[in-house]
Amino acid sequence: MRFALVRQRAACSNARVIVCMDIQAGVAQRAGVGRYVQKLVEHLGACAAPADELRLFYFDFQRQGLPLAAPGTRQRACRWLPGRYVQAAWKRLHFPPFDWLAGAAEVYHFPNFVVPPLTRGKAVVTIHDVSFLRFPEAAEPRNLAYLTAKIRDTVARADAIITDSEFSGREIRELLGVPGEKIHPILLGLPSDFRRPSDAVIAAARQQLGLERPYLLSVGTLEPRKNFPFLVEVFERLRGFDGDLVIAGMKGWKFEPILARIQSSPRAARIRHLDYVPEELLAPLYAGAELFALPSLYEGFGFTPLEAMACGTPVLISANGSLPEVCGGGSEMVPALDADLWAQRIGALLAAPADRAALIAKGAQHIAKFSWQTAAQQTWAVYRQVAGKLSHCENP
Repeated sequence: MRFALVRQRAACSNARVIVCMDIQAGVAQRAGVGRYVQKLVEHLGACAAPADELRLFYFDFQRQGLPLAAPGTRQRACRWLPGRYVQAAWKRLHFPPFDWLAGAAEVYHFPNFVVPPLTRGKAVVTIHDVSFLRFPEAAEPRNLAYLTAKIRDTVARADAIITDSEFSGREIRELLGVPGEKIHPILLGLPSDFRRPSDAVIAAARQQLGLERPYLLSVGTLEPRKNFPFLVEVFERLRGFDGDLVIAGMKGWKFEPILARIQSSPRAARIRHLDYVPEELLAPLYAGAELFALPSLYEGFGFTPLEAMACGTPVLISANGSLPEVCGGGSEMVPALDADLWAQRIGALLAAPADRAALIAKGAQHIAKFSWQTAAQQTWAVYRQVAGKLSHCENP
């Protein structure tokens, strides 16, 4: 019995895991990968076991401090060297090793597609999607060149790959030849407080944004994959709706043809492009819409339709990428990118309050499965598996 207790205590002491995460994307970006890093870090510290340690590393040459909430973590910033110079050296020279700058850890998590040079520890990488391989013509040219040059080295060197959906996991296996046991699909979460605000808040936000008429909404970075020109065509074919089409999102890459299509539309006066929308206005923007539509060509996850569901807005999606998996249970899916069919379905929903109410109820039920706490717990499980440590120890 005595020896059994000694062995159990030794196992418990060995279960401690020290993780270092590169959070630069969360410091530098407001959307996409940056948002993933921000929300995951908010919950990872709370989901760690008492003995575990989560270290966050980022470059802070301008000494602005950590701009995101990170309870239960330790931060280490490199303030003597600009991050852009180091990242350029990683791309061209494969030097200096990340761990020389960030310090020692058992597991290193790189949440932005690529594993940089590393001389110690295990590597976990998050590859959110492989749209750059499936639709290279829709990618930003410099990012396409960088990812295609580094992605195969990354999947070979990574000890585990986290991705945002089962769909993305299948894509990684098919296009990069990665063994299935190396891939860990983890659904992302929604903030628990991201919900439909009061009617007064919605009205105030609409006034601030200049949205006086009823509107259809789509949200996403202006880039080819979102398929916004198709949505403009759908809006042109829509009859019986005396309102606007609102497209909200920052200019990304290859956005010039998208803006040109909006400006050349015969209904251009009823199409609004809102650039970056502040966080405090996002929920009322969703909630004020008659309907949310996303005819995307490819999504590795699909935050924005889930956010629309959370705000009580009926959602219409394309049957592409991960959208059927991630959003299908709470949305209506249009099986083909047919502008007449999309206009017909939108018109039918706008004319049928009971159908819209049923779709809103489906969305409210569907979003309950998306939790950042669950995502953080599953991420820690990957860290532990990679480190070869026990997941928990019971008291004798």
